[in-house]
Amino acid sequence: MTALKNDRFLRALLKQPVDVTPVWMMRQAGRYLPEYRASRAKAGDFMSLCMNPAFACEVTMQPLDRYPQLDAAILFSDILTIPDAMGQGLYFETGEGPRFRKVVSTMADIEALPIPDPHKDLGYVMDAVSTIRRELNGRVPLIGFAGSPWTLATYMVEGGSSKDYRKTKTMLYDNPQALHLLLDKLAQTVTSYLNGQIMAGAQAVQIFDSWGGSLSAAAYQEFSLAYMRKIVSGLIREHEGRKVPVILFTKNGGLWLESIADAGADALGLDWTCDIGSARDRVGSKVALQGNMDPTVLYAKPEAIRTEVGRILASYGKGSGHVFNLGHGITPEVDPEHAGAFLRAVHELSAHYHE
Repeated sequence: MTALKNDRFLRALLKQPVDVTPVWMMRQAGRYLPEYRASRAKAGDFMSLCMNPAFACEVTMQPLDRYPQLDAAILFSDILTIPDAMGQGLYFETGEGPRFRKVVSTMADIEALPIPDPHKDLGYVMDAVSTIRRELNGRVPLIGFAGSPWTLATYMVEGGSSKDYRKTKTMLYDNPQALHLLLDKLAQTVTSYLNGQIMAGAQAVQIFDSWGGSLSAAAYQEFSLAYMRKIVSGLIREHEGRKVPVILFTKNGGLWLESIADAGADALGLDWTCDIGSARDRVGSKVALQGNMDPTVLYAKPEAIRTEVGRILASYGKGSGHVFNLGHGITPEVDPEHAGAFLRAVHELSAHYHE
């Protein structure tokens, strides 16, 4: 494989010295970009975009071509490819988000779920990873990802998105054995899926625990973090002669940073409700931190965006171990020029923190 021309993202995740704070954006290939919307129209629909390696590569590269400041590419895919590969029948309703033709509600439903083979059942994702990696040609590292078992389980039990996770939480309290079996199957699947991505060329991986913050403190430990810890312990941590960093991101998980930092990952993703300086005081000697600007700041004028970038950099302070990112994904209504102002500000304002 081609040597990396820009490895500051990987170095920061491992708390090694860098020249400027590296930056990327969750959902950086997305609807805010006109070129993405054109590719999606050409593909026909979202799943056709995900399941065609050439299209997935095309849209992964679009933000990099527009924004030379980006220090990482992230695979264009969806966390729900795993439940789909388990036979749940993923589809997207316009205006309603993801839906499943089948749901799981009983122990028998869960016992019947297969554990997918990443190369056979999710081969299109592995093909996308290797295609993107070739196209990058060492420009920046490639991030692979998956959803956390708890987050995936909520979609499988609810049949789609949910505001209160009523069915999943009912199962958690009424039938915890069934939920544990589901989470265990998902943990096995996520582990092999991420390892498949690493072998195909992903140079770092992130686990998105989007809905872990909906749980009580005790339930989070038992039904979310325990399974992410299991995944981390089973991941390939070195490939192609260098370490493969792992990032855990629990949205609304700021109360549990110490526990998450003990799960064995190299970095924690922070949403915008945490102060990054306080988070560094709590866990920064153990892990790197990724984040954490409120994505809605990107609706503001470039001067205001720059001010907020400066505030977050000052809060983190001097030294490595910080990957700048948004506290969640960039939203479709953001002006691409504002995203560019954000990325430029990170590099311009961060250099003196690394002298």
